[in-house]
Amino acid sequence: MMASCVAVLLIASFLLGPPSLERPQNTIYYSNSEEVIGEEFGTEKRYWVSLDEIDDHLEQATIWTEDQHFYDHYGFDFKRLAGAIWNDIRTMSLKEGASTITQQYARNLFLTHEKTWQRKLYEAFYTIRLEMFYDKDELLEGYLNTIYFGHGAYGIEAASKYFFDKSATELSWAEAAMLAGIPKGPSHYSPFHNLDNAKNRQEFILTNLHEKNVIDDSTYETALNEELSFSEDRDIASKSVAPYFQDVVVNELQALLDVDIEDIRSGGYKVYTTLDLKQQQAMQEASETIETNAEIQLGGVAMDPDSGAVTALIGGRDYQASSFNRVTQAKRMPGSAFKPFLYYAALENGMTPATTLMSKPTTFELADGKSYQPSNYNGYYANQPITMAQAMALSDNIFAVKTNMYVTPERFVRVAKDKFQFKSELEPVPSLALGTEVVTMQEMVTGYSMIANGGLDVDSHTITKVTDAYGEVLYDREDEQSGNKGWKLFSKSEDKQVLQKEYAYILADMMKGMFQEELDGYMSVTGASIADKLTHDYAGKSGTTNVDNWMIGFTPALTAGVWVGYDDNREIVQTRDQQYAKDVWASFMESAHEDLPEEHIVKPENVVEASIDLNTGFLATDACGQTHTMLFVRGTEPTKYCTVHLEEYEHEHPEELDEMIPEDRLLENWWEWMWTGEDGR
Repeated sequence: MMASCVAVLLIASFLLGPPSLERPQNTIYYSNSEEVIGEEFGTEKRYWVSLDEIDDHLEQATIWTEDQHFYDHYGFDFKRLAGAIWNDIRTMSLKEGASTITQQYARNLFLTHEKTWQRKLYEAFYTIRLEMFYDKDELLEGYLNTIYFGHGAYGIEAASKYFFDKSATELSWAEAAMLAGIPKGPSHYSPFHNLDNAKNRQEFILTNLHEKNVIDDSTYETALNEELSFSEDRDIASKSVAPYFQDVVVNELQALLDVDIEDIRSGGYKVYTTLDLKQQQAMQEASETIETNAEIQLGGVAMDPDSGAVTALIGGRDYQASSFNRVTQAKRMPGSAFKPFLYYAALENGMTPATTLMSKPTTFELADGKSYQPSNYNGYYANQPITMAQAMALSDNIFAVKTNMYVTPERFVRVAKDKFQFKSELEPVPSLALGTEVVTMQEMVTGYSMIANGGLDVDSHTITKVTDAYGEVLYDREDEQSGNKGWKLFSKSEDKQVLQKEYAYILADMMKGMFQEELDGYMSVTGASIADKLTHDYAGKSGTTNVDNWMIGFTPALTAGVWVGYDDNREIVQTRDQQYAKDVWASFMESAHEDLPEEHIVKPENVVEASIDLNTGFLATDACGQTHTMLFVRGTEPTKYCTVHLEEYEHEHPEELDEMIPEDRLLENWWEWMWTGEDGR
């Protein structure tokens, strides 16, 4: 029976003829308008070199490392294969590897890289066909020109130039052994990722060559002790547009298809992304307002708050200098930019925009016997009660910590994690109100997007569709959300409501206060420095620590965040450096909104508005000097009028007082207000 199956397989392989060695290998990334934004090369002819042009040192190092019986077998090393199959069956993992060079070449040319039994059977079939119609030198040449070495370098010529700035014809034994070790795990064995791992692998290969008498004692010692000179010019991958964004796409693609990053980059995929080229250009231009000679760094990201689509992303000021992504990888203290999440929790727990608390130096006695004494910016305080709406606009720290203690830090953490999707560790401490825990920009902008869209769940993403080189759809986000794949997440008509829409709407309105100078109090509103540059109705919050500056804000059409600081956590001392985050954000948002439709979130039916006296938090009268229109869930708005300012008004307009305020809705006295201010009722 087995003999018959083998005979049929051999006859079929012969009748089908030689498989073509030409196959598209380039993975191509497209913007949301389907313009090419990047391409990563697999079988790229300009890097193809013949076997005669590849140093024999590299050929030997590769064969004796990957497949020492390459010239003797017919595509399979049956002894290694039997052991690998047994381990796969025993563990049901499909992780054991015993692939020959021909098998690996077949996989690169014809197959996906998923680990399934079906794929392994196809791999065996193509391996037989390759061995049947091509000689060993042709197979080795193809393999060495298509294997992935990491960093976007495909093929030995590209890798040799990337790592050593020389052609593959000029490699020493030490260099050849270093390169031969990388394909086993480019992210693990690249000397640019982990030099110790790379050297250990190089030594293993050289020792194996020595033990197999491929190199003599002298050559072995020389190679072991050779000091490698790595290239400083490492520009292989063509990521001319949004390179940080493309890195995020690769990571997301890895999760979606459940394949290795190395496989993705040589898989010939067509990846359709969410990138908006105009917004990306606008963000890039906005970031260039930072002086070119400054060491200060920047991260910025924009997102459609309805869909979660990332439309623009800059992870740093110079990708070639540093590919570290400060949007997705860096964790920093958000400072006061974290306060909106606290105030949402406060709204859920009975506070309103008109709730007043005393703004003055305060020492908090904690349960463990310790004390905590926060301070306001530059030591400024109202020294009287202020409303939550004004506290948000002025970024009053005392009000925030008092609110956190009222809500309880434990409940605040639950809200941040369960509702606003924070994955970072958050300690339930009083100072969490001031953003003292580290989080990512991606988490912050996702949370703000939920406020912007009325409290709906947001799934941040960069990919909408993936096909193979021939157009077969491997992933379609729209199909999966609508349930066409049988996975059913939730459709647009069934968006998951996470926040209470009334409170999300009220919070978004309060967050407009940072740009409204009518809320100026003991200091100017925090957005005063950019308010005159803004022509749209924005909501937002800034955040400042000694080492971080944040600005995050939104309209219903777009959310964007900008972080500025030093990678080494140096203190930001220059005034201009402290302003960069707001300036970049304002410039980007104004430019981006030139092409965006004006959108509005429909006010929930049970939300009402009232004019409030900012000194007392009660309904305003004509006698009140500083008032502001605030929103409330129906039934939670103040019912009494402020009378603190009436004495002088009564003196000037005695005939109007009785008509102005019904007697049963008068605030009885100053002490009632002061008590309310301290208690937060």
